Amino acid sequence: MKVIFLKDVKGQGKKGDVKEVSEGYAQNFLFKNGTAKPATQGNVKTLENQHAAEEKRKEEEKQEAVELGKKLEAVTVQINAKSGEGGRLFGAITSKQIGEALSKQGFKVDKRKIELDEPIRTLGMIQIPIKLHKDVKATLKVQVSEE
Repeated sequence: MKVIFLKDVKGQGKKGDVKEVSEGYAQNFLFKNGTAKPATQGNVKTLENQHAAEEKRKEEEKQEAVELGKKLEAVTVQINAKSGEGGRLFGAITSKQIGEALSKQGFKVDKRKIELDEPIRTLGMIQIPIKLHKDVKATLKVQVSEE
């Protein structure tokens, strides 16, 4: 009997898989627990439509990330900080502060997406990579100047 898995079932299949299982296993375990449904023509068509909608949504997310990346490439974020001799900062500029400065300029970027290896401790222009999507990266210019 062919079934469509609604949830992951260890040793059998993952959510969305269409597999052949024994009829007793399907009737007595999978259907009763709500982990699968029969693979009728209508259910398979519904599953295909869901997959198509998911692919379209993922493509739209990627396009939005590419557009945001182009906008971020053109922007320079200005951050003021107190510094001492030789351009060394008294504190450090973190990804949180960069995220806040971006939000003031109207960009919504999560601070966890800003790939700052270590906090910025000097004055000047720094290029910072931002991971907007699993396939999309952008480089942000941050200008740190003395307060």
